[in-house]
Amino acid sequence: MNLEKKKILAAKTLNVGKARIRFNTARLEEVKEAITKQDIRDLHQSGAISIKEVSGRKTIVKRKTRRRVGSIKKKVKTRKKDYMALVRKLRAHLRGALRQGKIDREQHIKLRKQTKAKTFRSLSNLKEHMQQEASK
Repeated sequence: MNLEKKKILAAKTLNVGKARIRFNTARLEEVKEAITKQDIRDLHQSGAISIKEVSGRKTIVKRKTRRRVGSIKKKVKTRKKDYMALVRKLRAHLRGALRQGKIDREQHIKLRKQTKAKTFRSLSNLKEHMQQEASK
């Protein structure tokens, strides 16, 4: 007799896999008559349906990590990226100021060197410094 559907119903009701459900061969007629989840629960309590223990490895053995070419992860150097973004912004501003005639060639070279030495924290800091130089 085919009890595949009963096995699926029992697996869903008892929250286990279909392969773990075992029917008592002496009480197959009772199992065949069960049509509701409550019937399945009652049969499980009475012993007509049993649940097999979990097979396989009980403890998870952690694999040793292998440090090879593909698994080495380098850290992203954000400090360098920040520096590059700032310097490009400041240099573009200095280039524009030179073209507009706000600063002369010597001032441009001096401010570029200061930019490279990371004297200025931001574009507003550079603009403030340029205003102070102009007012002197």
